[in-house]
Amino acid sequence: MISHQLGDVQVWVATTPVDMRKSFDGLAEVVRSQLGHDPLSGNLFVFRNRGGHLIKILWWDHGGLTIHYRRLERGAFPFPASDATCVTITASQLLRLLSGIEIVAKRSA
Repeated sequence: MISHQLGDVQVWVATTPVDMRKSFDGLAEVVRSQLGHDPLSGNLFVFRNRGGHLIKILWWDHGGLTIHYRRLERGAFPFPASDATCVTITASQLLRLLSGIEIVAKRSA
């Protein structure tokens, strides 16, 4: 899965919730128009829903887009707080976030 393939990939976390009905093209457009990044860069882009219990990760991997989707049955993912539209976190912070551990963003964009 993702944890074994991250290497030098940057992980960008959108700080504003998105509509979880969005799929590949919709999330790629959010990356371009709202986050100001290239969805085909090979970086990971992490999105959450308004309630915070759903996460989608968009990733360009080996010639195609991949979406990883995770849902919590109870509670919410502890997203980092920021006034920026997105923040970057490390791969280890992403794994902690997915495990429900609060993280602090590395830097803003």
